[in-house]
Amino acid sequence: MSYEYELTILMPCLNEAETLETCIKKAQTFLRENNVNGEVLIADNGSTDGSREIAVKAGARVVPIEQRGYGAALIGGCEAAKGEYVIMGDADDSYDFLNLMPFLSKLREGYDLVMGNRFKGGIAKGAMPPLHRYIGNPVLSFIGRLFYKSDIRDFHCGLRGYKRESIMKLGLQTIGMEYASEMVVKATLYKLKITEVPTTLSPDGRSRAPHLRSFHDGWRHLKFLLMHSPSWLFLYPGIFFTALGAVLMCILAANTITIGAVGFDINTLLYSSAMLMIGVNLILFNAFTRTYARMTGFIPMPETPKKRFFTVDKGIFIGAVLFILGLVLTIMALVGWNSRNFGQLDPQQMMRLTIPAVTFMVTGVQVLFGSFFIGILEIKHK
Repeated sequence: MSYEYELTILMPCLNEAETLETCIKKAQTFLRENNVNGEVLIADNGSTDGSREIAVKAGARVVPIEQRGYGAALIGGCEAAKGEYVIMGDADDSYDFLNLMPFLSKLREGYDLVMGNRFKGGIAKGAMPPLHRYIGNPVLSFIGRLFYKSDIRDFHCGLRGYKRESIMKLGLQTIGMEYASEMVVKATLYKLKITEVPTTLSPDGRSRAPHLRSFHDGWRHLKFLLMHSPSWLFLYPGIFFTALGAVLMCILAANTITIGAVGFDINTLLYSSAMLMIGVNLILFNAFTRTYARMTGFIPMPETPKKRFFTVDKGIFIGAVLFILGLVLTIMALVGWNSRNFGQLDPQQMMRLTIPAVTFMVTGVQVLFGSFFIGILEIKHK
């Protein structure tokens, strides 16, 4: 592809009249002093304070973005950018637009995404709320590294550079603040070349409160990280609950467990049964999500190998076997009841048979029809 500029410095804008001109002038100074062929692009998200006029007067190009949201502004700005590379940053004067060369140098070396790291570069006093600095950002960045095997230490830095063509191919879609996570997650999943450079963060120059809503936007980031990692959302918890429930059921179905003065009997057996069924449900949800992802491409999944550990036919067979096993145990319970002339039974003895029976029957039905549903998801259609 041919580009009019080497670099587009992109700033999302929603009523940033107080700081916008300062940011534009700094970006222009960087381009001029470093002999970079570039443009300053303002993605205006519906400003009503004269920000558009200020930007045009300062010499920036303005593209109006009708759909509201941080992500929507940046997606529209990226589409309108005329540079081979894009460096995006907030227009609140908190990021250093005079010192963008570390980002551009890495892009010139061939990196697809260059993240800023504010914790390495330095966070000025009052630039980041303590809740964000010591809990929000570190925790969400840790989860991102854990879920996606990423080396990025600052998932939510708003100053970052990228190769426009590479990021456009990712098809980023989130329109809110979680756009910051989506870019890193999908770039990691699609194995783009990513690195990180130190950058600074200063207190923003606005007199009004920032657009960021701590808990609301933090939850949206966390939800995005979970929804794009079916293993951590469904599979690993599912394996834990299934294994723990199955072990406890096997032990308690045989006899009561006494630890010190505490006895674990049929009530604990019932909860173990529920734990096992919850675990199987979560494992099935993982299978549903992975099949859907493979068929639609919403997250990259390897092509289906010729030989798989789990197939629809195997799932149907396993589900049927479990259901029959539960049915057999139910018949055994009925035979035992018949031997008492359908009279009063000892709950402690009978429920050691009926709870596993019901568990196997319910689990068998879940696996059997869940396997059919996976088969439906795998049907290719126009």
